Amino acid sequence: MRRHAAARGVAGAGVRAPVVARKRVKRPWSEGAQEGGCAMDRRPEANPPIVPPMAQQGGEAAARRLRWAWAEPGVWTDRMLAALEDGVRGGVWFRLADKTWDPRNLSAAWQRVRGNKGAAGVDHVSVGRFDEQAERNLHQLHEDLRRDEYRPQAIRRVEIPKPGSDQKRPLGIPTVRDRVAQAAVLHVLEPIFERDFAPHSYGFRPGRGCKDALRRVDELLKEGYSHVVDIDIKSYFDTIPHRQLLGRVRAKVADGRVLRLVEAFLTAGVMHGLEQWTPTQGAPQGAVLSPLLSNIYLDELDHLMAARGFQMVRYADDLVVLCRGEGESEQALEQVRQWAARAGLTLHPEKTRVVDTRSDGFEFLGYRFEQGTRRPREKSLRKLKDAIRAKTRRCQGGTLASIIQDVNRTLRGWFGYFKHSHRWTFESLDGWVRMRLRSILRRRQKKPGRGRGSDHQRWPNAFFAARGLFMLTPAHAAASQSARR
Repeated sequence: MRRHAAARGVAGAGVRAPVVARKRVKRPWSEGAQEGGCAMDRRPEANPPIVPPMAQQGGEAAARRLRWAWAEPGVWTDRMLAALEDGVRGGVWFRLADKTWDPRNLSAAWQRVRGNKGAAGVDHVSVGRFDEQAERNLHQLHEDLRRDEYRPQAIRRVEIPKPGSDQKRPLGIPTVRDRVAQAAVLHVLEPIFERDFAPHSYGFRPGRGCKDALRRVDELLKEGYSHVVDIDIKSYFDTIPHRQLLGRVRAKVADGRVLRLVEAFLTAGVMHGLEQWTPTQGAPQGAVLSPLLSNIYLDELDHLMAARGFQMVRYADDLVVLCRGEGESEQALEQVRQWAARAGLTLHPEKTRVVDTRSDGFEFLGYRFEQGTRRPREKSLRKLKDAIRAKTRRCQGGTLASIIQDVNRTLRGWFGYFKHSHRWTFESLDGWVRMRLRSILRRRQKKPGRGRGSDHQRWPNAFFAARGLFMLTPAHAAASQSARR
């Protein structure tokens, strides 16, 4: 009877009933706790159970909701979350389209897009302009999705500078309306795939980030993994094969309307200046759904490397494999090469290499790991200095206090990410920033040249500290001391 009741409950949630219950796995980023039941439900008896059965069910639901607190509640009800954890028949989800156009989901999707702000698309409708008639716009999007009449507009393509490089990175900007539709689809699909993503994948996942990936790399290096396979997938986001990507989505989603939406997002036209074309591969960087799709495509590699016993750490398309020796690292590289060839991807011939960390270093997520130390890579340092230079030109207007306040915003944000670098990184940067400020003061006294020599006595370090300049060296010392407690 219980099996039949569960089947009816899950079917009502829009999915097929589970055949085999799976062991629940606690996610490392959140934990739940059971709650007690109501005392009025308990019968007076000599040895009453510690927790009544109904209270256990309520406690499990509360714990499950905590584990999936990031999932959109307008889509993922308690019943659907139970089906998600227990597993659905054949591992494939049906009847999801109505969740995409649910007004609660569209409203949450709009809040997400509005919070991220961003530029206007090809229709020149900004987030602010969309917001002026948000209720009307969302209702129209709801009707178009419900009637299967929704069609995404072209994506506006721009090129932005790569940090520390003369090269450009293509960025795709969908219209605000299309970003809302993509966010609604993301709310539906993300938990389905997140459930089975590998633990060594850290990019664009709930409760995970760059620092978690960097921490894992540091742990493995300290455990004696001396060789690193530094892998670069050439133009990954622009070269993902659509057919194979959609095949991976179909492996878990059988709702034809949702699949058509995903395909429509991938094949939406691209406008770059006066040029326009229809892409046959790739997921545009800048689109709301692209990070999830990129993780879906690389998930097969994640599980393949784990099954082979390799220690891979991946953040989106940035990945390294840590090994204990040269032979193991060559085997790992060959495994990745074979998989990439099957997946229709290309490894960069110059940037993909095997590194012996005892004599060489490697870069990962903005850091350079070398001889047991970490420091910002050269590109990251150049990016910081370029930002500071723009705020500390010798002819810079405004008061010194306003300049320091502006500089502090950049320094604090940069330090928040790179505070785990070696201490000498910060000493040299502090001196360089003060030199820039002294040069401004020299100019205001009609003196040429940069701030140096006797300027250190005229405007000592304490002078800038008294005016609130954010100093990296003492901030690093304080962070290190706090970490040791």
